[in-house]
Amino acid sequence: MPHDSQPPPPRQPPYPHRPARPPYPGDYLMPWQSCPPPRPRRTAPAPGPAPAPGNHSDLRRLRTAYRLLRRVSTLTALGYFTLFLLLSGYAPGLMTRPVGDGGLTIGLLLAVCQLPVALVSIAVYEWTARRTVDPLSTGLRDRAARRHHTGGPAPAQDRRKGAGR
Repeated sequence: MPHDSQPPPPRQPPYPHRPARPPYPGDYLMPWQSCPPPRPRRTAPAPGPAPAPGNHSDLRRLRTAYRLLRRVSTLTALGYFTLFLLLSGYAPGLMTRPVGDGGLTIGLLLAVCQLPVALVSIAVYEWTARRTVDPLSTGLRDRAARRHHTGGPAPAQDRRKGAGR
């Protein structure tokens, strides 16, 4: 039976999930179109892979500085809150002790101080980030921009507040 008289089955398109090409020429307008679609532009082939933005030691220093910053600020804010909770649960006599002549207790005083402690923690976080993390990231960003823009225009300056570090 190698020589059947039946024709071969029709060929399936190589990519059945893609829509078929339209049966009309490209300049044919559909009723909802006001003008023909733009022709696709030919673009230059993409260059090879981009070089690494810096030495691995630079990235390691940046990660270490950022990690230290996160840990210190988190432990400061959460440590104060945890101390407040522990004192409330295990030292109620201390927390109900009055402060001064008014009705203010140590527990109420510590509770009222939580907001200022959180705000100071945020301020110290921003100050430390500007002093330690931001210069490292700015240096990496500038080196990466110089590598990608060799011979081209200088990279755009960071216009954020405090960028002139």
